[in-house]
Amino acid sequence: MSVFKTFATAVAVSALASAAFAQDMTLRLHTLVQDPHPYNDMAAFMADEISSRTDGAIAIELFNAGQLGTDPAVIGEMGLGTIDLMISTTNNASEAVPEYQIFSIPYLFAGYDDLMARVGPGTAAEGFFQEAYASNGLNMQLLALGGSGSRNMSNALRPVESLADIQGMKMRTPPSPMISRTWEALGTLPVSVAWAEHYAAVQTGVAEGLESSIPGYAGSKLFEVAPYLALTGHTIQVNHISMSDRAWGGLSEEQQQIFLDVAAEASTFGIERAKFYEAELVEQLQAENGVTVTMPDVSEFQAALIELRGELATELDLTAAMDALFP
Repeated sequence: MSVFKTFATAVAVSALASAAFAQDMTLRLHTLVQDPHPYNDMAAFMADEISSRTDGAIAIELFNAGQLGTDPAVIGEMGLGTIDLMISTTNNASEAVPEYQIFSIPYLFAGYDDLMARVGPGTAAEGFFQEAYASNGLNMQLLALGGSGSRNMSNALRPVESLADIQGMKMRTPPSPMISRTWEALGTLPVSVAWAEHYAAVQTGVAEGLESSIPGYAGSKLFEVAPYLALTGHTIQVNHISMSDRAWGGLSEEQQQIFLDVAAEASTFGIERAKFYEAELVEQLQAENGVTVTMPDVSEFQAALIELRGELATELDLTAAMDALFP
């Protein structure tokens, strides 16, 4: 089966609630991405499981590909209670939750297992970020955190085998000072370009390299302009599953626990889907799109960034978040 087909699709639920649940309700769930993507697979999983475990009392209607708006706009709507649920990257929520900036620090986690050991259910970090929602006045509940793919670099010039191969390369970065400083510390020349313009930026030579998730690289056809993919894995993209206070308050205690359980399972499922997409897409990119894939020695990259990591945590007032992740 093609990896460009979502693992599951949500089924509309019309069954009557059983006596165990107080009322019928339909909740709206937002994702920003198009298929294929772990977020959409996680959303479909949640819709199916919530319907099943509440005996049809609660249905979840899925709105992917930004149908309900951008992430910042959706966070605002969730605060008002007009949108109920979202699954997305913590990067896009960092304006509302500044503590989420910590997940952009490179090589923060050793891998997916390490990430979940530090942010999974019952961890100090999970509690820390749940409290951050309250202290930032979001009127939202954090249900779970997870990982949805590694970010890697690609470029238009040459295969990347070592840090030396990217010295002086014009590197497209999003408008993020943290990410720009990361790539500057690695010896590149950061060029801030919006995501919607990054293909043209590489195509015209404004930038020569870029970084992205592998599904993003494949889905946006970046291999056409940057056919050299280096599996640097410099960050794991952390996602959040969040719910509006209004929707949360409309649940019974039993239903709230069901949502917490299903969100935790969806996060683990999302990691498995991310691994699947990455493995399948890398193979496909090489076989069908002529992409040259390399695995550079990331210890060089990590060593070049050790000092910067500490500086960023201090400058961005992320010491408390760092302590929660690494007690």
